[in-house]
Amino acid sequence: MPQRLVILTGASRGLGAAMAEQLLNADTVMLCLSRGRHPTLAACATAAQAALEEWPRDLAHSVAVTDEVEAWLRTFDAQRFDNAVLINNAGVIATPGPSDGCTSAELSSALRVGLEATILLTAAFLRATRIWRADRRVLNVSSGLGRRAMAGSAIYGAAKAGMDHYSRVVALDEAHRAEMAGDKRRAARIVSLAPGVIDTDMQAQLRTADTAGFPSRAYFEQQHAQGLLVSAADTARRVLAYLARDDFGSQPVADIRLV
Repeated sequence: MPQRLVILTGASRGLGAAMAEQLLNADTVMLCLSRGRHPTLAACATAAQAALEEWPRDLAHSVAVTDEVEAWLRTFDAQRFDNAVLINNAGVIATPGPSDGCTSAELSSALRVGLEATILLTAAFLRATRIWRADRRVLNVSSGLGRRAMAGSAIYGAAKAGMDHYSRVVALDEAHRAEMAGDKRRAARIVSLAPGVIDTDMQAQLRTADTAGFPSRAYFEQQHAQGLLVSAADTARRVLAYLARDDFGSQPVADIRLV
């Protein structure tokens, strides 16, 4: 039976929880990283005969967590898996409003979780799996807020914009390394994917933000009122279908609504 390894961050709520549920399969070894545990995922994994590990970790402490993950990856035989996937989904939105309205600790935490952890985990994943025979893929869950400036969203947008550009450069690095090795199949594939507007707690936070610091609140209220938000489960299905595509990685920055 083909074997797949998946590492997923932010798996306890919203889109991450929906992806975790849909990824469970008898052929899958999955590691989930979240501050809290998914309430039913362990039971679902038992029913699906999937190998699941849930680590309650705060990705604001990204160096320590990344070292753990890399050590865990190095316990596996390089020939075991047909597919190896890292999904960087975790994100934290600082209090909507100008960045100088947040404490330094809040800003640092949002950037560490949203960008630093993505970079560190991706680098560790690529290092630890470099000699694996597996088809290796990295999916970074981005946002339209990283591609469209909106007052009151500087930190979240900056993290996602950084994620987009990091993905572009990693794609170039992987292609160059594979070309130098004379085997283009060895390149890991990476995409920073905007998943569209999803009915999650983050959307609720934006709809209740103080308009004095977040003047675009009405836009998010309108999206909700018009029923334009997509459920986490439906979005997860589309995102995972994109992850499985043969042409995954051909465009390192993408939007699920445009594919």
